[in-house]
Amino acid sequence: MKKIDCITVYASASSALAPVYNQAATELGGVIAQMDCDIVYGGGGIGLMGKLADAALQQGGRVYGVIPDFLDALEQGHTNLTSQEVVTSMRIRKEKMLGRGDAVVVLPGGSGTFEELFEALTLKRLGQYLGPIILLNTNQYYDGLIHFLEQSVSEGFMTSQHLQMWSVIDSPAELENALENATIWSEDAISFAAKGYEVPA
Repeated sequence: MKKIDCITVYASASSALAPVYNQAATELGGVIAQMDCDIVYGGGGIGLMGKLADAALQQGGRVYGVIPDFLDALEQGHTNLTSQEVVTSMRIRKEKMLGRGDAVVVLPGGSGTFEELFEALTLKRLGQYLGPIILLNTNQYYDGLIHFLEQSVSEGFMTSQHLQMWSVIDSPAELENALENATIWSEDAISFAAKGYEVPA
C-alpha cells in the first residue's frame, strides 16, 4: 500500500452536536498529528471541522484547508491553518481535498459529508481512487448507512468485493491499525464495477 502521508477528513461544521462527536473529532486530530500525517479538510473553524483542526495544530500537526469563497463566512474559515486555499465551488473543493489525500476518514456529518463519502466510494468502485476509506462510527452514527450499503450488495446493486471499499472504526485510536489493514485496491476494480449488469451484445 502507498505510504499514508496525508489524510483527507470529511466532517461537519455544525455547532449543535452532542459532546461525544466533538470529543471524537478532537481525538482524531490528535491521533493524525501523532502519526505524523498531514490533514486536508474543508477549512472550517467551527463544528467538528474546527475541533479536528485545532487538536491537530496543538499537537504540531500540519493542517490544510480548502474552502469555497461563499462558505467562508458560514463555516467561519479557520485562520490559523498551515495553509488555507479559497476556491470558487464545492466541486473544486472536493476534487482538491480527495486528490491530495492518500486516505479518507469520514466523521459523522450531514448531506455534504454524505456527498463527499459517496463520491469517494464511487471513484473507488471505478478504480479512480485507490486509498483506504475509513468511517469513524462515533456513537453508532453510521450503523444505518452501513446496513444500507450491505443491503445494496445483497440485492445485487454492488458485489461482495465492494464491501472491501471501506472500513469502520468506533474510535480514533483504531485509525492507524485500520489504515495498515485496509484492503489494497487497484485500477482493476473497474473490471468488476459492473459485474452482474446486462451488457448489450
